[in-house]
Amino acid sequence: MSENKKVIYIVGMGPGSISGMSGDAVEALHKSDMIIGYTVYVDLVRQHFPDKEFKTTPMRQEIERCRICFDYAMEEKQVAMICSGDAGVYGMAAPMFEMAEGYPEVELVVIPGVTAANSGAAALGAPLNHDYCVISLSDLMTPWELIEKRLAAAAMGDFCMAIYNPSSHHRADYLKKACDILQKNGVEPERACGYVENIGRENTACEVCTLAELRERQVNMFTTVFIGNSRTKIIGGKLVTPRGYVLPDPAV
Repeated sequence: MSENKKVIYIVGMGPGSISGMSGDAVEALHKSDMIIGYTVYVDLVRQHFPDKEFKTTPMRQEIERCRICFDYAMEEKQVAMICSGDAGVYGMAAPMFEMAEGYPEVELVVIPGVTAANSGAAALGAPLNHDYCVISLSDLMTPWELIEKRLAAAAMGDFCMAIYNPSSHHRADYLKKACDILQKNGVEPERACGYVENIGRENTACEVCTLAELRERQVNMFTTVFIGNSRTKIIGGKLVTPRGYVLPDPAV
């Protein structure tokens, strides 16, 4: 951290509970005068930091949220921007760094958090235990044609996949479309899959299923979907991707 620079912490808060945050994340929030973020995320931490000032913006006002952070930092406030999961995974770290070019007096410090791919995988078992990729089905920032290419490439590369933003009110059939793309590119209907809703929060729900079954499931925007690779299997109700170790025969 440079001397004489104003600092903004960009904090990955993990699934949302205090117990799911790193010590560095909690320390950064304690150090801050102001905690700024999306309304839903701020509501998750507000009770744990009652002496702080809070500022929120709704969905789709992310750039305004960034501007507010810099404005308060320039007023000598110690600011923390909070993001769910990790701030550098579909989070606010990138736009903050892009905007920082106009604020040379400000230094950004990113505090990592547990992203949904990792926390969801832990809830399901070990579905990402080999090479994997993370793909968002949201076409707000990425054209659907490019998302299709990424799904096809992941299928052809036999990657395990963590799928973010699988559905919303305006994209109710996107998960079904994604499953169809995967099948067209070699993923068999029997492929082991799973999904987790409300990861790390109240009413967390986990399900394991096949790709064919997943295609017919209704999920929401608080769900993360996992597609196994060709070796992934369901063991005792858990989704497991073998790393490749040679294990002893349990019958011996």
